[in-house]
Amino acid sequence: MKVLKFGGTSVGSAENINKVISILQQESQHSRLVVVVSAVGGITDKLLEAARLACNGDPSYIDHFNAVSAIHISLISGLFKNTEDAVALLTENLVSEKLEDLKKLLNGIYLINEISPKTSDKLLCFGELLSSIIISNALKSRGLDAELKNSQELIITDNNFNNANVDFELTYLNTQLYFKSNKTKITVLPGFIAKSVHKEPTTLGRGGSDYTAAIIASALDAEQLEIWTDVSGMYTTNPKLVKQAKPIVKLSYQEAVELSHFGAKVLYPPTVLPVLEKKIPIVIKNTFNPEALGTTIMTQDNSTGKSPVKGISNIDGISLLTLQGNGMVGVPGFSKRLFETLAQQKINIILITQSSSEHSICFGISEGDAIKAKTAIDETFEYEIALHKIEPIHIESDLSIIALIGDKMKSHQGISGRMFSTLGKNNVNIRAIAQGASERNISAVINKNDVKKALNSLHETFFEVKTKQINLFITGVGNVGERLIEQIQQQKNYVKANLKISLRVVGLSNSKTMLINNEGVELKTWKEQLSQGSKASLDGFLEAVKSLNLRNSIFIDITANNDVAHMYPDYLKQSIAVIACNKIACSSELDYYKTLKQLSLKYNAPFLFETNVGAGLPVIDTLNHLVTSGDKIHEIQAVLSGSLNFVFNNFNSENTFYEIVKQAQKEGYTEPDPRIDLSGIDVARKILILARESGYDIELKDVQSDNFLTPSAMEADSVEDFFKTLTDDEQHYQKLYQSAKNNQCQLKFVAEFKNGKAKVGLKEIPKNHPFYNLEGKDNIVMFYTERYPEQPLIIKGAGAGADVTASGLFADIIRIANN
Repeated sequence: MKVLKFGGTSVGSAENINKVISILQQESQHSRLVVVVSAVGGITDKLLEAARLACNGDPSYIDHFNAVSAIHISLISGLFKNTEDAVALLTENLVSEKLEDLKKLLNGIYLINEISPKTSDKLLCFGELLSSIIISNALKSRGLDAELKNSQELIITDNNFNNANVDFELTYLNTQLYFKSNKTKITVLPGFIAKSVHKEPTTLGRGGSDYTAAIIASALDAEQLEIWTDVSGMYTTNPKLVKQAKPIVKLSYQEAVELSHFGAKVLYPPTVLPVLEKKIPIVIKNTFNPEALGTTIMTQDNSTGKSPVKGISNIDGISLLTLQGNGMVGVPGFSKRLFETLAQQKINIILITQSSSEHSICFGISEGDAIKAKTAIDETFEYEIALHKIEPIHIESDLSIIALIGDKMKSHQGISGRMFSTLGKNNVNIRAIAQGASERNISAVINKNDVKKALNSLHETFFEVKTKQINLFITGVGNVGERLIEQIQQQKNYVKANLKISLRVVGLSNSKTMLINNEGVELKTWKEQLSQGSKASLDGFLEAVKSLNLRNSIFIDITANNDVAHMYPDYLKQSIAVIACNKIACSSELDYYKTLKQLSLKYNAPFLFETNVGAGLPVIDTLNHLVTSGDKIHEIQAVLSGSLNFVFNNFNSENTFYEIVKQAQKEGYTEPDPRIDLSGIDVARKILILARESGYDIELKDVQSDNFLTPSAMEADSVEDFFKTLTDDEQHYQKLYQSAKNNQCQLKFVAEFKNGKAKVGLKEIPKNHPFYNLEGKDNIVMFYTERYPEQPLIIKGAGAGADVTASGLFADIIRIANN
């Protein structure tokens, strides 16, 4: 014999009930069935609301009654093809009688403006009574051998209305006697409801239909208890918050209890107890996908080689209360008085932790009980509080508990370390920790706003195939930004397959509009989507990133905007990594540069800016490795402007300086305002950054700059005016070229750092120098160090262009993802 329970969603409509009937038709071919049914989805809440309104003297209670009535009448018409059929007429009559009784009860509550727990139980019984009448008769109308039995005639309880305690001896005897004489193929029972020894209607608490099914299964020594619901089993975590969550194939009874206690609503925790002793398997199945494997709950699975963590669960709406004071240390009895007080107030404790110094006791309870608990505890310890031996109870609200669950965690080292390391990396602050001696459950109290991020991060760590999701927020989607998006789209499958990194662009912004999509921006149409986005705002973009609170988030700045560069601290403080193509932050005031470095370390948020120098060349990365390994930088010589190198490699007596600069601008080698490149300020910033990364404290004003532009070019009011000066002053630039040619040299704009001093300027480079044959837009950097005193460490390659710069940004993303 099998016992099957169908929840409110499974019986929530005629269509769904027909699915239930199909399942029972299949199952009844192999075994006798006991079918426990819940009230139709939402009916219990409607009954409670009708009762509340009636109790308050609000005549609109009748509207809720009418809604309940209409739902059940609609079910009958939807289930019975021929409403003139005898079974259909009988069903309609029985339901009408029950509805009339319900109406009378609500009228009585309305007249006396009062509802006792006893009356409440009588009221709530109607939901299951009505659904069981309809479903049992629908089965009969399909020709199935089915019969309805009122659970109130089998399950006997005490008089603890609303949450009655079962008399198992009487209940088991009643159940066994009934089914011994009854040979019906399918017996339908209403769940949740029972009767006291004094024949008064009682209920088994919310979720009691599961409990009813477990009691019957235990009484009959059933071969299996099946819980049919709207999901395919118990999941590794909440699938509404974590898309990658998957059903758990097998769980032990203890693991199932832990998961259901900590928020997995699929199973009512007391359900396990009646079947545990008899080791009756519980199978959780999906009414809407009967072929799905589901979850089997049975005795502990002794197989090896599997992950010790079975699931991650959470409870929301938690308040953390702390009793603390020096007067508690070494004094026995504080815990006893505290917990007695809570027990007297019927307040359930969800989590407890106590410091080894005995200075404080911290416990988690439901948020709704917090004020009541504080009032009662402060009253209990009034004397000690008055003497300042202890402090009044302190309440922290808006919290949640997350729990890592698994039977075998105790035999695996490092589980808690991985858990807390994962949370720490994602800026999830832990307020309290509890772990039982069984090590089956490791619980942490966190801010409720961090729950989604915490669950996703932990699920990624413990359940996913080592695939790390990286969430990207990109500001500045011009030339370089567009190329970066193209590279992400082109390489995302390769990166996922080979590096186990899943790249997802969540936010985009330019100077006009911004786009945020929690599910990830579709990269094939990002331009169209962005054009229809909301008005761009630096603060708005930051707030959107913060409110999403996604794990492994990276903010990427591909602008030359000062305001953007000064928002980096706001991101780093949220443990959001920053990748800067923008050179302003690292070349601004030394204190600000150091602050960014300190914030990066403090909040475990990487701050990378490889493309600040050499675009896609690994200049800063190589320098960092030298310094980290203990080498000391003595001198740096470099050509750091691909733009200027392109200009002077192509400028000669057969063209004009204006033409070459225009060409460089058009091909994307210079900034939109070429003065930034030609003035040397860009190169000065780059050598400044290299000096700082070498360990030297230096400001931008300390970098000596020998400018080759004419005064009129430097003083031009606009880019248009600047280009006009290039034409006017062509003779000046030709003179520079002729001097180098006469000396058999090449013009290169060189950056130098030596003896703690930096300078930049245009130089004539002789033929035997490494810079002489530097072509096109190439950069070159030579590091003279303690380990490379005579023959420098040289890095050379393309140092400008949208593609190579984008590839440098891409490399920084991968560096962070691999961190």
